[in-house]
Amino acid sequence: MADVQTAATPVPDRRAEVTTYSVILAISLCHFVNDVLQSLLSAIYPVLKADFALDYWQIGMLTLIFQCTASLLQPVVGIATDRRPAPMSLPIGMAASFVGLLVLAFAPGYGVLLAGAALIGIGSAVFHPEASRVARMASGGRFGVAQSIFQVGGNAGQAAGPLLAAFVVVPLGRPSVAAFCVLAAAGIAILYRVGRWYGEYARTRGKVLADRTLPLPRKRIILALTVLAFLTFSKNAYMASLSSYYTFYLIESFGVSTQTSQVMLFLFLGAVAAGTLLGGPIGDRFGTTAVIWFSILGALPFTLALPHVGLAGSAVLTMIIGFIIASSFPAIVVTAQELLPGRVGMVAGIFFGLAFGMGGLAAAALGLAADAHGIRAVYHACAWLPALGVLTILLPRRHEFAR
Repeated sequence: MADVQTAATPVPDRRAEVTTYSVILAISLCHFVNDVLQSLLSAIYPVLKADFALDYWQIGMLTLIFQCTASLLQPVVGIATDRRPAPMSLPIGMAASFVGLLVLAFAPGYGVLLAGAALIGIGSAVFHPEASRVARMASGGRFGVAQSIFQVGGNAGQAAGPLLAAFVVVPLGRPSVAAFCVLAAAGIAILYRVGRWYGEYARTRGKVLADRTLPLPRKRIILALTVLAFLTFSKNAYMASLSSYYTFYLIESFGVSTQTSQVMLFLFLGAVAAGTLLGGPIGDRFGTTAVIWFSILGALPFTLALPHVGLAGSAVLTMIIGFIIASSFPAIVVTAQELLPGRVGMVAGIFFGLAFGMGGLAAAALGLAADAHGIRAVYHACAWLPALGVLTILLPRRHEFAR
């Protein structure tokens, strides 16, 4: 077998002498914009429910359409761009989200709402694989740090969406969603510049494709990727229970206003952003497996306690849960990239897409469960999902890569 460090590290990243923070910050800012736009969808669910008299299962279907559109397309985009990089696909993806926002703002019926959700999903599918590749190219070898900065932009966008919905969309009405097209237009302009940097990098650094020699036996890699998929499921199914239904849970359980519930959702998503930011550097320092152990299984005591506490306790526990669980995703992505060297786009497409798809399926299933058994029963059942973190024991250790 070829030297493992050579096999596991893409060629362009080895050549990078310094971490290009300006590019990483630019792509993180656009990740913020992308995820503000997509988080607006779930943040305005109470508005949509009132405007169109929707049932919970219809809310779940909106999430399913958005997330499954993204999950099905992302691996395809990632595999295609591994073979033929497409720098200018970045602004095109943001343009799809731009159109999706306009559709959501002025949709005359539920079917058109589904189309708007699908367009935002397409924009996300196009954005994530190439944006993740840009973050790795600009990392200078600090892969965990680059992934954390890139991903925290998205988490910050997810956190800002409910807050913007609470203070803009709720008082001004659904057409005010169109105002956020200004953010999308700014994102298109920035991504155009990033795309030019990406193209220049590819020309000056040589071939973007890397050595694809596997660092471990194929069966061991398949097992590890399967475990990572199950861990991603446990993380995102639980996160979907909060991002899609937490506002309804608070309104039903504690009688709070829609604005208050969205501020509470913002606190949870803000903690998610903080956990994501710290997860990458900690993984670079102590190893990705240690971070995965802590971030998934470590959340279990808090998820079990959540359905039994009051309003203040819910705020505190959801912030702790969001911080702990979110720290795993940079580690999961970096681990998968090491297992499949030279396939950065495919890994990003699969795992970002897997996150969306699993979250969407979970949201739809949880919506049906909430209609049948009540929203509180959903949180009692979901509390056990982090127990799947025990599967981390099956992941390869760092010394196995050094053989």
